Amino acid sequence: MSIVIRKAVQQDCPRMMELIYELAVYEKAPEEVTVDFDHFVNAGFGKTPVWSAFVAEQTDEFGLATVQALALYYTRYSTWKGETMYLEDLHVTEKSRGRGIGKLLFNKLIEEAKAKKYVAISWQVLDWNEPAINFYKKLGNVQFDAGWVNCTVNF
Repeated sequence: MSIVIRKAVQQDCPRMMELIYELAVYEKAPEEVTVDFDHFVNAGFGKTPVWSAFVAEQTDEFGLATVQALALYYTRYSTWKGETMYLEDLHVTEKSRGRGIGKLLFNKLIEEAKAKKYVAISWQVLDWNEPAINFYKKLGNVQFDAGWVNCTVNF
């Protein structure tokens, strides 16, 4: 089975939304996924896209290609550092974990961040998500910040 990491295209959006919902279920918050599909598509592929993504497409022995993972990101500006890549979601479907797909995706993110001259990649991970934390630790040179509290105002 071969794995290809590529830029997401608009036709990937239905599968990407499935993966996003799967991630929300894993994070015990499926009810938190409230984005409208059309809004999601427009936000990524409309006139002024606010997010980009890479997908991992796996081809089976019959030649059928299926998206098994995604890494969705956007540009964030730090007044202290400059432009950074913010990784909103990195998710590999459960049946495809352990095959190095997450590492391939993260390497592609690093390549993209360097090409865009970002100074860093930032993201969040839930403190109880030990498999993800262990994955990030294996990447090397990853800082885990303490002392920050996440804040949100919902409308």
